[in-house]
Amino acid sequence: MAITQAMCTSFKKELLEGKHNFSSAGHTFKIALFSAGATLSAGTTNFVTGATAGEVVGTGYDAGGTTIVQAEPDTSGTVGFVDFADITFSGVTLAARGGVIYNSTTNGGSNTTNAVAILDFSADKTAVAGNFVITFPTADSTSAIVRLD
Repeated sequence: MAITQAMCTSFKKELLEGKHNFSSAGHTFKIALFSAGATLSAGTTNFVTGATAGEVVGTGYDAGGTTIVQAEPDTSGTVGFVDFADITFSGVTLAARGGVIYNSTTNGGSNTTNAVAILDFSADKTAVAGNFVITFPTADSTSAIVRLD
């Protein structure tokens, strides 16, 4: 089993179908955490709370993860991009190897749990009765987590 960092292939098609709205008044996006036993890649199409194999189970962690706040979409040169605010899971005890960013909005044709991107932390990251922090890259045309070149 493996977690491979990628923009989900299904997400690319869904963008062309208008199923994701990244504006501040748009859809709600979440991140769920996964153990090293999960199999996640560009081929991941969705997230289902409690049914997606390998989701982290830990003290203080809620199945389905947590909501992440997106910045307004922007452009620089010929690149469009959007990024998310850093997120802290507070007071948790868990070990995670990666995560799935997904669209949790039930209206607008998003199909509720459409996967956006897979994050690979490269190694197990842990928190013991503390904070588990995900720091997203700079919101610019070369670093943002979601970029269209």
